[in-house]
Parts: sequence; C-alpha cells; structure tokens
Amino acid sequence: MKTTTRVVVIGGGVVGCSVLYHLTKLGWSDVMLLERSELTSGSTWHAAGGFHTLNGDTNMAALQGYTIRLYRELEDLTGMSCGLHHVGGITLADNDDRFDMLLAERAKHRYMGLETEIVTPDDIRKMTDLINLDGIKGALYDPLDGHLDPSGTTHAYAKAARMGGAEIHLHTKVMETNQRPDGTWHVVTDKGTVHTEHVVNAGGLWAREVGAMAGVYLPLHPMEHQYLVTEETPEIYGRSEEHPHVMDPAGESYLRQEGRGLCIGFYEQPCRPWAVDGTPWAFGHELLPDDFDKIEQSIEFAYRRFPVLERAGIKSVIHGPFTFAPDGNPLVGPIPGLRGYWSACGVMAGFSQGGGVGLMLAQWMIHGECERDTRALDVARFGDWISPGYTLPKVIENYQTRFSVSYPNEEKPAARPLATTPMYDIFDAMGAVWGQQYGLEVVNYFAAEGEPRYETPSFRRSNAWEATAREVRAVREAVGINEVSNFGKYRVTGPDARAWLDRIMAGRIPAPGRLSLCPMLSEAGRIIGDFTVACLSESDFRLTASYSAQAYHMRWFLQHAQAGVTLENVSDRSTGFQIAGPRARDVLQACTRRDVAGMRFLDVWRMTIGMVDCLVQRVSYTGDLGFEIYCVPMQQRALWSALWAAGQPHGMKPFGMRAMMSLRLDRFFGSWGREYSPDYTPAETGLDRFIRWDKEFVGKPAAELERKTPPERSLVIFAVEAEDADVQAFEPVWIDGRVQGFCTSGGYSHHAGDSVAYALIPRALDTPDLTAEIEILGQRRPARRISTALFDAEGTKMRG
Repeated sequence: MKTTTRVVVIGGGVVGCSVLYHLTKLGWSDVMLLERSELTSGSTWHAAGGFHTLNGDTNMAALQGYTIRLYRELEDLTGMSCGLHHVGGITLADNDDRFDMLLAERAKHRYMGLETEIVTPDDIRKMTDLINLDGIKGALYDPLDGHLDPSGTTHAYAKAARMGGAEIHLHTKVMETNQRPDGTWHVVTDKGTVHTEHVVNAGGLWAREVGAMAGVYLPLHPMEHQYLVTEETPEIYGRSEEHPHVMDPAGESYLRQEGRGLCIGFYEQPCRPWAVDGTPWAFGHELLPDDFDKIEQSIEFAYRRFPVLERAGIKSVIHGPFTFAPDGNPLVGPIPGLRGYWSACGVMAGFSQGGGVGLMLAQWMIHGECERDTRALDVARFGDWISPGYTLPKVIENYQTRFSVSYPNEEKPAARPLATTPMYDIFDAMGAVWGQQYGLEVVNYFAAEGEPRYETPSFRRSNAWEATAREVRAVREAVGINEVSNFGKYRVTGPDARAWLDRIMAGRIPAPGRLSLCPMLSEAGRIIGDFTVACLSESDFRLTASYSAQAYHMRWFLQHAQAGVTLENVSDRSTGFQIAGPRARDVLQACTRRDVAGMRFLDVWRMTIGMVDCLVQRVSYTGDLGFEIYCVPMQQRALWSALWAAGQPHGMKPFGMRAMMSLRLDRFFGSWGREYSPDYTPAETGLDRFIRWDKEFVGKPAAELERKTPPERSLVIFAVEAEDADVQAFEPVWIDGRVQGFCTSGGYSHHAGDSVAYALIPRALDTPDLTAEIEILGQRRPARRISTALFDAEGTKMRG
C-alpha cells in the first residue's frame, strides 16, 4: 500500500466506489479507497437495488437521471454487468392531494427532458392486472425506473476506477484521521499510515464513527428497513415482459419483480432506529432478525392493494439498516471549517443517487464547484446547531413520511421547537403560526381569534390566505413589524476588511454610514450569495444574507480568508425587528431622540431606541418605506416594548413570512434559493446591475464574458390567470405551444390582487407584450409579461 496519495476515500459501498470512479474520470488517478471488510459491506449488499428519477428537488431528480443513464456507460467501459432491468415505474395516487403532487412533478419534468407521463387507471390496467385500483385517481409513469444488481454495480464502479489508476485496499481498517499543521491528513490504518491531501468520508453505516475521528458530527442515523421476496408466482412468470415497479404511497410500499416472484418493501409507521449509540465495527454482512410485527399493518394494506401477495409464499426476508439524514437527502461536500475533509454520506437511495453524488463531489474537489446547485445535498445545509438529539427524531419522521405527500407549505413537527428568540412566547400569545428555518422557529403568519393555529398543507391556496392578506394590508396602509432574527449576519473587521470585501463581493462596497446590495459569485460567475453590506467604518462592516445559508457562506468566506481580516458569524448574536409601511418613520421617530427625517434610503445609523442601543438600516424587503433595527438578543424584548407602544397610535400590526413573500412580489424582488442560486448567473437574473465592473472580484472573468455575450435566457415576471393555486417553483412555461422556460418562484400579490410568477425564458422571446401559458397542477394558465412593479413603481415610497 502506498504511503502517499492525493485522495483517500474511506468506505467501499456503492457511494465510495462511485466517488473513486468519478475522480479518475475527471482526471485524478492518484486516488485510493480503503475498506475495512469487502466491497458492498454495510448497506449496499442487502439493498433492494431499485432506482427511480422521482424527487421533489429538480437538481436531485437530474442527478438521479444521470445515475441511471450512467449504468450503461459502466457496462460498456468495464465489460461487467450491472444487472439492469429498465422496467418502468408507476407511482400511484389514491387521493386528490397525491394526484396534485404527481401533476406538479410531471410539470417539472417537462423542461428537464424526463419522459414521465400521467396515466389513468385504465392505462395502469394495460400495464398490469396485479393492482387493485379501487380508489386510485391515476399515477405517474416513468420509463427510466427499474432495478439492478447491487453487488455487480458496485464492482463495476470499482473496476472502472481501477482502470483509471485508482487503488482499492480491502480488509484495511481506518483507525485515525489526523490533520497535520499544513492542512493535509494522516490516515492511520491497521496496515500503515497514508499521507493525503483529501479525505472522503463514504463510511455509510459507520460515517458517524469515521467523522468522529476528525472531530466531525454528521447528522445521520441508521434505520431498520425490511423487504420480502416471494416464492415463484404464476402471475409473474406467466407474463411476457417484466412487471413494472409500483410505488404505493398510501401503503408506504414499493413492489417490483424479483426473478419469477415479487419483492415488496415497506416504510412502516412503527419504524425503529438502529444502533442509536453507534454502529458496531464487527457488523458488515449480517442481517437483523425478522420483525413482522412492525410491518403487520403494512402487509395487510399490501394484500388489499396487491391481492396476488396473499397467494404467494414468502421465500426470504431482508431486514437491514440504512442511513438517513434528517431530510432524507445525502450529506455531500466539504465540511465547513475543515480543509480537505469531504462528506459522501447519508445516501440512502444509493442506486438512484450514487452516480450523481460521485460526480458532484469529484467536480467540487477538482474544479472547486459543481455544474449545478448542490444545496439539496450539501452537508453545509445543517449548521453547528444540529445535534444527535435533533437528528434522531427528524430521521424517524423522515422515514415515516418518505411516501407521504410533500407539500410546498408543509411544516413538519418533529424536534420542534429547538431554537427560539426572546420573542417566542410573546408572538405565540398573539396567535403565531410557526415555521422553521435552519433550526430556528420563525413566524409564518398570525391567526386571528377563532382561526386554527396551523396552516393546512396544500398545493393550493391554504387557510393562511386571509391572515396573509390582513398582514399585507397592514404594511401597505399603515405599518407592520416582524423579526429580523432569520437573517444570516456577519461582522467583518480589520485593516484589510474593505479590500477583502471588494475582492469577495462583486458589488460596490459602500462608504461609512451607507449600505449596498452586493452579489457574491463563484469562480464560474454563478450566484452564491445575495448580500446587504453595511459600512460602519473603514475597518468595520456588517453583512446580511439568507439565514439558512450560514454554513454555506461561512465555508466560502473561510476558504478565502486572509491576514488583516477578522470574520465572525453573528447571526444569533444580533436580532431585532423590521418596521415597514407608510407610518414606519413616524413610529421610529416616536421612540428615539434622533431626528430620523434626515435618514436617507440605504443609510445605516447607530441610535438609541427606547432604552436599547441599536444599529438601524434604512432598507426593507417589503419594498415599502422601512427600517431594519438590530440589537443584542438580551435587549430584544425591551426594543419590542418601545416599538410596539410607539406603533399602536399608527395602526402597527405584526406580520410573518407569508406576508413578506407576498410583499416582495409587488416590487419584483428576487429571493435567495429561488431567483438567486448557483444554478443562475447575474446576467440571467438581473443582478448584474449591482456589479461594480471597474474592480477585480471573484468570478469577474466569467461575468464579463456574459456581459459581452448575453446569456440565452433571462428572468421575467408574469401575471398569471390562476384559480385556486399559484406558482411555487419549476412549473413549465409554454410559449408558442412548446415548453420554453420554467418558473423560479411565484405566489399571490395580495396588494395588487394578481397571481405572479418569476420565470427564466429564452432572451430572444422576451418582448413587452409577451403572452404565455404556465402549467399549474396540470392546467395551462394564461400569463402575460409585466414590466412595471405592482407597488411604488418609481420607488418613491421606498426611497423617499
């Protein structure tokens, strides 16, 4: 075994072998995989081997599509069989909500180039007569779905990696991973020590233990999972073609053909976590004892849905553990704050996602970024706030709801509340209906007396409609107040702070006492941040951005750290409120001795409000006259008392995030993770208007190239003739009878009374009088291009 290599991949499951192969495919041959036992040990060997493209996140669906298409390439390259069975898949819907979800997914697939289709019960009968279709509304059919041989596929990845120069060492147990002062690593094994630049944790069931060697906590947990294989069944071996996969969300089951019988697996409600206090090192190719009690109800339902099962004897029971992250997606990418340490864990759907995970991690490692937005699988989506005590109940919840309807407005209850601000009990007493962002409880809206204290999950307009409309009116007609706790906040200080920000941010760094809006770009010129930068002095700056992107942004900042600059994440050390609306200035003036009439748009001042020393910024995401007011958490309630008392004579009302997202539509403001993400560029989204072209900054060459040669698509705004459902994201845009774009976000403007959609369309088709159709839940709704903001078109209220 070599003692020096560029990359050490720890773990020989399908994910580790995929990472190893993709590193060689992209040009790194000096790479090594270490496996303590045999390839496929852990979860891979006993996996059911199914694969599918259906995923609520479009980038994850695209990666799953890549993974599935990769298998033929692996077979051609290695001469080995992956045991592919492209039999197609049927996902059933037994109620209107499930059918709405499938309609929404099919709409996304249109512009992704996936050949799925909505099928009727009659269509299903033509594919199979084994399903009891009582109560079935329809289904989504995907011709790419199928299954494979887990062992053969893993060994094909391994052979392809070896052909590219990689080494694989079996029966080599990693004992320690120690970072050296220069940032490289010593990987200590029972057969010697390897010096490496990069460590990849693909430990699967042992990822927690491998991470702990480096002082890393990875939020994942193994769950027991059970599937059954039947004896030979005449209804199966008598068929002329292989039976399609069937996903039955109502029964929390999946079914496919296995040889001349059937395989059916369950995501049962009385599920059980496994190895709560750590995965035993001696575990590997073992199974867990059969446990029919926990799947008894699931089996009863399956017998009703698939009557053939009652007549089929059980040939074998496969009961083994799989690892899950709290949201069910993989944990991939560089660990924030730890140079050269990479995660490739929590990939419970390894044969649907393993290829895409390997590709993304290899691109990330070699090129510094990926070809697409990785936020859905980025390990940085969970910050330092997460703990084993939070992870376990969320993983259980995810397992239990794996086949449940995924609503765009759903707020799942497990492990909540975790983090709360000092305002939690006050807002709760005022009727707050809570959401959660990055572990923090955030008000979505306030229910009036007699209204339910929860929002009904729906693909259509929910019971939050009236409350949101009330809060929007309060802001537009008088003044509203809400927290700014759910902003990411950073302090940048030091003699070189301005120079560093000038390089990191593409926009103008403001003069003292002012603030500016700044995009932050990757080397490839893609949007990785949308910031407000405030200058308190030449050596003291405050940044605000998305609260949920804290670890993501901090990782980027630390990768570009330099002497003379101190960076602090103060997101939870700085809280406060924003007040917005035509009476906002009157409220502020009533509780401070400073004359706020002279505070201009984009000014930042220090002032005392009531008894509290605050930092006040003249800006508001509502698009109205507004102020963001920051203080320390210990004094937030005193600040509230001052603002609330001063606001009552002016009609002040509290408002939440549902109203905020409606208000931003009126002024055509984009949103992080929707219009602004690593999938898009400034020139596509209009953020290029904030770029300062007369300076050097990260991503400038790529941005300038687009400046000279505009991209093929651009962001536009549509007013949509919607009925009871508005655009969420990724709905296709039909122009001239063809899908030629897609929506990035949308919603209902309660101020204007219009349904609004943001969409990326071909630049060549963008005309002032453009008409289109936007597909919402299977219906193509007329839409017209709008270019004038729905509120304060000239910006006089916001700037005045």
